Amino acid sequence: MKCPSCEHMETKVIDSRMSKDGATIRRRRECLACGYRFTTYERVEMQLPMIIKRDGRREPFVREKVIEGIKKACQKRPISMEEIESFVNELERELLESGEKEIPSTFIGEKVMAKLHEWDEVAYVRFASVYRQFQDVNEFIDQIQQLLKNKKT
Repeated sequence: MKCPSCEHMETKVIDSRMSKDGATIRRRRECLACGYRFTTYERVEMQLPMIIKRDGRREPFVREKVIEGIKKACQKRPISMEEIESFVNELERELLESGEKEIPSTFIGEKVMAKLHEWDEVAYVRFASVYRQFQDVNEFIDQIQQLLKNKKT
């Protein structure tokens, strides 16, 4: 593993820990040349299906894109990184188990929206405003009114 500080190629592992769900191993490393310490994460590389975008383009599933979208929606909300990581792990498992070679991006978007709705209404509305591509304030207000109506029933 190349040191991010001095780019020396030899490092040693100081500590290894498995994540709670067992899907990731966190390793603390130290450069043998400069002594710089850093963290790496190791996970099994999976053959996830291609994602069909709204415009018909196909691109690989990128875990980090999903996490970043959720993090933006959950900014300054009481949702932990552990919850987000756990959800994305579940989502990846579901994609793998589907056996599909291609999956529409709307499938992923709806799964994320459902989880955000369960976690936090503010995060849900934030994500929905981008995902559903609200064109004006009225669409935003309609979504909030729908949320309030569902909450009362």
